[in-house]
Amino acid sequence: MFATGATATYILVTGRLVTRIIGTLPAMTMVVSPDPRRYMQLAAALRAQIADGTYEKDARIPSIRALCADYQLSRQTAGKALRLLEGEGLIHRVPGLGYHVSR
Repeated sequence: MFATGATATYILVTGRLVTRIIGTLPAMTMVVSPDPRRYMQLAAALRAQIADGTYEKDARIPSIRALCADYQLSRQTAGKALRLLEGEGLIHRVPGLGYHVSR
């Protein structure tokens, strides 16, 4: 979305915190609104961490319980995000050991 001094609701994503701000932005500021579904937000955050090298190939992704505590999500939501990334081929599940980065 582009704004030219307009007042609207914008969503900022900083690390693990999602904040809504109502205010005026300077001319030609680009604001990207994340998907409102929380599992998609977690999947996007993990995808970005994999892309920037936080999690390298074969590195272990935090457990579902750890993700729940860090992102304040339910286990079902965190599991859904991990299954989405598994379906994309970014991570794989090792029984008894958790999820690991595939590439």
